[in-house]
Order: sequence, then structure tokens, then C-alpha cells
Amino acid sequence: MTEHAAVVRGRTVPKRRVDALLAAVPARDRESTRPEALARAERQRRRWATQVVVIDELAQRACAERGLEPPDEVAPDRVLAVAETDVADLGSIVAAALAHSPAARLLLAELEGEQEVTEADVREYYDRNPDRFLTTDALRRGVDPFGGASSEDFVPYGQARVGVARELRQAAGRRAFFGWLDQAKAGVVYAVGHEHPGDPAHPDHEHRH
Repeated sequence: MTEHAAVVRGRTVPKRRVDALLAAVPARDRESTRPEALARAERQRRRWATQVVVIDELAQRACAERGLEPPDEVAPDRVLAVAETDVADLGSIVAAALAHSPAARLLLAELEGEQEVTEADVREYYDRNPDRFLTTDALRRGVDPFGGASSEDFVPYGQARVGVARELRQAAGRRAFFGWLDQAKAGVVYAVGHEHPGDPAHPDHEHRH
């Protein structure tokens, strides 16, 4: 048996980091789960935790390569602060990694800051999504943003543009983060029992969206 959960660019990621994360995230429905199902769930939980720890390791290295100030020590219990909306947008593994890892958050912020959002991009989004910019009064009256609405029923572009630009930059930053992660994880070698939860090579695999 190995003492590491994964190998990242020739360096090992110790199992104790995965164990610390698992200790901070209690399993659900232990009492109502049959023994065989519980064992399967625990195997998948370990694989899930390994992914979170590996993302933290990769992000720490990416920050160092970019000359970013090393973040504070990871506190495993930070993984408990994952918002449901983040899980829906990012997936449970990436959302948990961002909650758990200061390095991942720092890298995401850096990538967001690098994204260019033009005035044309913002204007196009505003014009294409009128339902998002109805005033409170128009919403209360049930105004149809795609027919019969007047200009007074919409938040003016000048008021909306800063928020729209922020959202577009955030979305572009997340896409850049996922692109970075796909490339960074390509060379990771996982120990037996620590594979990705959706890896079809192991019998317990699950693939969820």
C-alpha cells in the first residue's frame, strides 16, 4: 500500500491530507444506509476528497509559478462553506476546492482579472436578456419583457452595465479556471482507491452533472 493519494509532477500528495479533509466533512445518512452501500459511498467520498486536495496542490503550484504570494495554510473545515448555488454552477468538486483552498481562490481571482470584457460585450448581453433588467415595479405588474414593455420598465443600461461587466468577467474567469484545471490535471497519477469518482475504470464510478 502506498502512503500517497496521488503523484503530481513527480511529487507525492500524502494520504493524510485527504484524511484531514474527510474528517472535516461528515458522511451523510450513515444510520439509514446499508453496509454495502455505506462502503461504496465511503470509497467515493475518498475519491471526491482526493480531487479537492489535488486541485489545491495544483493551484498552489500555479500560484508559485505566477509569482503570486503564497496563501495561508489550508483549513480543512473551509470545505463546509460551499454555497448550493456554487455547487450548481461549478460542480461539487470544484466548488469544494474553491472553498477549501486559498490558492485556488487566489488563482481564480487572478484569472478573472485577466479577462477582457468589452463595452460591446456588455451591451449585447443587456440587449439580449431584457428579462433580467425589468424594474421592481415592472416585475410586480407582470410586464412581459419581450412584448408590450416600455423603456421605463427596464433598468437603464447605464445603471446595469457595471454589474453586467462583473458577471461576464466572472463567467470568463471560471471558464479560464476550468481550462487551466483540465490541462493541469492531465499529468496527475492517482493511487488505487483515489481515482476520480467518475472514472469508469473503477466499479463504483459515478458521473453526475
